[in-house]
Amino acid sequence: MVRKKVKLAFISNASRRKETYKKRKKGIIKKVRELTILCGIPACAIISDPFDSKTEVWPNLDGVKQVLERYQKSYMKDDKKNVNQETFLLQQITKAREQLRKLTQDNREKEQKIRMKNYMQNMPDDLTVSDLKELDKIIEKNMKELDEKIVALSLSD
Repeated sequence: MVRKKVKLAFISNASRRKETYKKRKKGIIKKVRELTILCGIPACAIISDPFDSKTEVWPNLDGVKQVLERYQKSYMKDDKKNVNQETFLLQQITKAREQLRKLTQDNREKEQKIRMKNYMQNMPDDLTVSDLKELDKIIEKNMKELDEKIVALSLSD
């Protein structure tokens, strides 16, 4: 049997609203019970009754306390993973800055390698001491890389 579409609006008739509340509450408790059985997970329901001063809990008060304690313990363990939007954005900014720093350093090294190749072809006379020191660092680094490659090739033979 097909249900008709339910209009989601405040029910002005008090007795009809109370009857609908009881039916929906029963349905929600049924769904929580089915969820615990089908998925094998601990779950609970806490329903505040607007027509009565008591609060209904499912399955029972001890079961609800166990589920809430388990949730609070797991929340404390995963505190590093739980972040708000501000913390998330700060982490992303930090990562982006670090990535920018690495890329800038890589670009600088590539520029220096290009300079080194150009200098080897025709050595300019206007080199400063800092330029020569950087050039020396790059040459030393390249020499180390070449030595490591030679050793790796000799070990593989």
